[in-house]
Amino acid sequence: MKGIKNYEYWPSYLFYIPLIPYAIYLAIKARSGGFFYAVNPGIENSGDGTESKYKTLQLIPEALKPVSIYIPRNSDTKTVLKALNDQELKYPLIMKPDLGFRGLFVSKINNIQALIAYLKKHNSLHLILQEYIDYPNECGLLFYKIPGQKKGVISSLTFKEFSAVTGNGTHSIQELILRNKRTKRYATLLFKLNAQQLTSIPEKGAVIRLNNIGNHAKGTRFINANHLISKKLTKSFQQIASQIKGWDYGRLDIKYQNFSDLEQGKNIKILEINGLISEPTHMYDSRTGNYINCLRTLKKHWKIIFTIAKAHKRHQTSHFKSFRSFIKTLIKLKHYSTSIRKITKKHDIE
Repeated sequence: MKGIKNYEYWPSYLFYIPLIPYAIYLAIKARSGGFFYAVNPGIENSGDGTESKYKTLQLIPEALKPVSIYIPRNSDTKTVLKALNDQELKYPLIMKPDLGFRGLFVSKINNIQALIAYLKKHNSLHLILQEYIDYPNECGLLFYKIPGQKKGVISSLTFKEFSAVTGNGTHSIQELILRNKRTKRYATLLFKLNAQQLTSIPEKGAVIRLNNIGNHAKGTRFINANHLISKKLTKSFQQIASQIKGWDYGRLDIKYQNFSDLEQGKNIKILEINGLISEPTHMYDSRTGNYINCLRTLKKHWKIIFTIAKAHKRHQTSHFKSFRSFIKTLIKLKHYSTSIRKITKKHDIE
């Protein structure tokens, strides 16, 4: 199986369907089809994908989070600009849906024209307008703590390598994108993001970053950095996690200056807290793993979720939900996905 390549591009259902029997086993063992909703009592639905990202951001200590503004659906441009001015936020900015996943509609906004265009396109959604953090590095760090135990665990550390091409003094950025095996896969998106500089020819050796959103769906490579998980790193994030009330399992998406800062938990910004549906994203680095190991890693983390949820129930700090609640969540997500497709289709036609 070691020879299987590029599984990182496979459809997500291929990573989850094989584990359905194990999920059923855990549900039977817990005597609940919604036991997993007990894993993060401080986050709406434990972070199953239907939670408000803005509300979850409020759990982060003030010094560690970017300035963020909640934009209710159908807000007019004047109201948004006033909120922007009140918070003294400057361009560039980040805008994204309050309910989102896998980099859905996350965009870097460089000026007022781009802001107005984004609002016109996505005004039917609740949005978050966020300070742009220009730290050079980004990672995903999955942390968990079993209720009743003193120490937490970092079970996954993933560095994010943004899409980029290296100039040779001959080819344009557009040509370089098409000549690169990885960026070629995301050519349509990268052409759109870099429309104004596609014809420029970078100097030899010049590295041109093509995207600033650290999501795999937008071309970012996930790099397994588990070998760098240390006692020092764990201690720093255990201290941070202790300040995030009701969060015992999930992934932090973090911007940082250098690894030393990350290890000490200083000069960092937590862009997002992910809960129940957090993935140990290091598993998508096909250079250090394989598909079977991905399934094993997911299975291991599902067992961790089960253990945390059971502990919360035992300590009466959270409770299980019914399987019906889970079905309602799936229906809600399906309706949301339908509305997203309508937005995308409408603007593709325009």
